[in-house]
Amino acid sequence: MTAILETEALTKRFGNLVANDDIDLVVEEGSTHSVIGPNGAGKSTLFNLITGLLEPTSGEIRFNGEDITHETPHEVARRGLARSFQITDVFDGLTAFENVRVAAQFADDRRSSVWRSAENLAEPRERAESILEDVGLADRADQRAAEFAYGDRRKLEIGITIATEPDLLMLDEPTAGMGREDTVTTIQLVQRLADERDFTLMLIEHDLEIIMSISDTITVLQQGAVIAEGTPAEISANEEVQRAYLGGADL
Repeated sequence: MTAILETEALTKRFGNLVANDDIDLVVEEGSTHSVIGPNGAGKSTLFNLITGLLEPTSGEIRFNGEDITHETPHEVARRGLARSFQITDVFDGLTAFENVRVAAQFADDRRSSVWRSAENLAEPRERAESILEDVGLADRADQRAAEFAYGDRRKLEIGITIATEPDLLMLDEPTAGMGREDTVTTIQLVQRLADERDFTLMLIEHDLEIIMSISDTITVLQQGAVIAEGTPAEISANEEVQRAYLGGADL
């Protein structure tokens, strides 16, 4: 398989605190790659480094074979790397349709034109309508995002990220705060969209049952360093991972 994302000796220090310590990571194109670890292990810091929100202390990040180590979040996004956050990030004052259309315009080849009315951009409009159908919000397209319950806000945020037509979608705890039924539904939605829209999926998730069921590869962080990487079966049998999570009990 071809690597879509690679990090080499990626390190981030905050004073004396080493948040990410010499991380080597390879995410294969078309895979579902999960990052797990106890609270404070450095998972979100790793995502922030990859997406340009933080500047690495040292190391290198490559996306589709090109160095993106020092690029801004906007530049990284333009390359086809989209990301969601633990806290939902939508425009409350806009409708669901408008939220998704803004993201679709970002991906449109004509987005540099400031003289065209958004209403006249047929391709972003059609893409927004299609995505709202995909995430189950077509019947609420004209409703303001501020009126959405938490689970639907998560669906809308996923729709926004997908509208940018990413090659790689990074989700930071997409099911945080959800009940079991909503958790399963959301993960199934993301997997289906990854298959249908042909993007690679990378996620942070605390639900180990979900992680073990959907991942091709799992990277385990502890105290900022990688302590294990492999298939779900390999991670489940890894004694160091068992100690990190459950004091030695099988996962």
